[in-house]
Amino acid sequence: MELDNKVVIITGANGGLGTSVTKAFLEAGARVVGASLSIAASEFPNPRFSAISAKLSSAADSQALIDAVIAQTGRIDGLVHLVGGFAGGQSVAETDDATFDGMLDVNLRSAFHLFRAVLPRMRSQASGRIVAIGSKAAVEPAPMAGAYAASKAALVSLVRTVAREESPHGITANVVLPGTMDTPVNRTVMPTADPSKWVQPAQVASLLVHLLSGRASQINGAVIPIYGAEA
Repeated sequence: MELDNKVVIITGANGGLGTSVTKAFLEAGARVVGASLSIAASEFPNPRFSAISAKLSSAADSQALIDAVIAQTGRIDGLVHLVGGFAGGQSVAETDDATFDGMLDVNLRSAFHLFRAVLPRMRSQASGRIVAIGSKAAVEPAPMAGAYAASKAALVSLVRTVAREESPHGITANVVLPGTMDTPVNRTVMPTADPSKWVQPAQVASLLVHLLSGRASQINGAVIPIYGAEA
């Protein structure tokens, strides 16, 4: 198996995308620690899965998660950061501070805090893989979602910076930019859309598994689009 006994943290492990990603990593042989605000080990009945209920809203929360995983497993081979959020419907001129700050918190600061917490451990191992989920909007912003697009664009810059800084330590960092994904939430909020044109979570999951495998050791700092039929 591609990731036999590799220890991988997956944030948002039981979400619309996270469920597919967690299953794919377990199928690839990884030892998965799923982190979410509300999650139970029984959601993924596999001896290589464990759950940690965790908030990621502060530096202390992120450090607590990393410390808990190290205490449990002794190492961290990969971090798959799926947590994110969307707010839109207003122009930049009409967007209030709370919306802008909220997008920065969930899409950028959570990643920054997690990366900063996990990198010392990966450096001590001289190895590690980091992958984050961005959005097509990071490079192709649309009207009425400026705060969201800006936060995802900043995430891309953060990941690419980590890739440059950590390459000498045997660590890679990449970011995947999906278009609209076929998740239950998106089907609910866009009932008249055609989901056959949307990105399938299973395909995103397969890509993430590849990026954490040994076959992708030379992929670093990549910004990878996966737009489906929307391209």
